[in-house]
Amino acid sequence: MIGASSSLSVYLVPGVTDMRKSIDGLSLIVSEVLELDPFSESLFVFCNRGRNKLKILHWQTNGFWLYYRRLEKGCFNWPRQGAPDQAIALTRRELNWLLDGLPVEQKKAHQPLHYQPAA
Repeated sequence: MIGASSSLSVYLVPGVTDMRKSIDGLSLIVSEVLELDPFSESLFVFCNRGRNKLKILHWQTNGFWLYYRRLEKGCFNWPRQGAPDQAIALTRRELNWLLDGLPVEQKKAHQPLHYQPAA
């Protein structure tokens, strides 16, 4: 199961990533290009040029997890916007949409409501 913590942040790494990179190469992209901490409570999501392969880098307690997903048919709806050196922050819900083959922006999805207690 990918990170059970509710405080987990999710970052999409924009553009194309060489899927030959492993943990060291991907963590270097996170720290040097995005200037984020690869040892944080975060998921960092990378995609290849064909948009049919994803890697997710995740630090947990004393080591890295590297999740890999390859689609046999079709491709991921990888967002094309964003500067190459700025990660795109997602919610866990949006990540699930992406993994299910949907765009991360679901215009028809129910938006979360936040209630304020009456004063």
